[in-house]
Amino acid sequence: MTALLTRLVSRDGPIDVAAWHGLFDRLADRRLYRGEGAALLASLSTAMPDDDTLRALFDCLDERRADPGVAFPDAVNIVGTGGGPRTFNVSTAAAIVAAAMGVKVVKTGSRAYTSKLGSVDLLETLGIPLTESFAHTADRLEKVGVAFAGPFVYPVEIAMLATQIVPLDLRTVGGFVNRVGPFLAAMPVGAQLTGFADERMLPSLRMLATRAPRRVWLCGNDFGADELVSCADNFVHPNDAKAFRLRLGSAAPAEGTFDDLLPWSDPVEQFQAVLAGTGPAAGVHTVCLNAAALGLLSGRFTEWADAFAAALEAMRGGAATELLARVRASDPAAVHA
Repeated sequence: MTALLTRLVSRDGPIDVAAWHGLFDRLADRRLYRGEGAALLASLSTAMPDDDTLRALFDCLDERRADPGVAFPDAVNIVGTGGGPRTFNVSTAAAIVAAAMGVKVVKTGSRAYTSKLGSVDLLETLGIPLTESFAHTADRLEKVGVAFAGPFVYPVEIAMLATQIVPLDLRTVGGFVNRVGPFLAAMPVGAQLTGFADERMLPSLRMLATRAPRRVWLCGNDFGADELVSCADNFVHPNDAKAFRLRLGSAAPAEGTFDDLLPWSDPVEQFQAVLAGTGPAAGVHTVCLNAAALGLLSGRFTEWADAFAAALEAMRGGAATELLARVRASDPAAVHA
């Protein structure tokens, strides 16, 4: 067992940036010991490392990345940690609705971890391909106001580790990657809305949010859903202000129940119904609430009531449905799908 893995497993003090670089250098040179990658991910997923170790890991990965060469300071990202109860893909719907409100949205995401469909799975079902580079992302953002970023935004070291653990996969031993995934993505937006499912993760997520070069709202609720929900109190932890409670009924009507967020057998039918504002009440209002938060984070709106009303109008007035059609029609792969 290597010194880094020994210290990580025993939790014997922090691991510094140089040690992480040494590990990833050996990974790039195919010099990891057999099973070392699986043991590393399993250890990280079993218990979150201390803040200094986690900060050093992210500093190391950032140092190894290429400069994106672009920035999207007026855009926002909505991405959750995964986990919690299964729901339809609220964040992807909120991204479309927010873009229909005039908010620039660049969304990162992944395949399903505990939900029925992750954002990547849903987009694939809809026939909407992910962007393949920062230049491609800029083009989509310019043309339709929303872009769904592909895996290029994540550190190559994560993909390399995934190949090291075969026949295991990241769902088996890589829970850590999902939990911190919203901060692994190198997406140079101005703000980010991230829901967390496990309150025990909050201290680590708050630390990661403080080092992020963008405005971040971390949000949670008593249901353990990794998004804002309209049928419960929500707790929001900004990285640039004091935490606040968004009380039930204060920003969205307190109608419906959490059952309104459960996935249907036909995810496309559900997604289209929600975007049109004809889905179950709490499902529609939950998407509007998250879209409103994106509107506030972008600076386009300053009041919850105005942002929520704009989100609901984007749904019921048809703008969100029309935008989805434009997103699909503007890419040949989506048309054929």
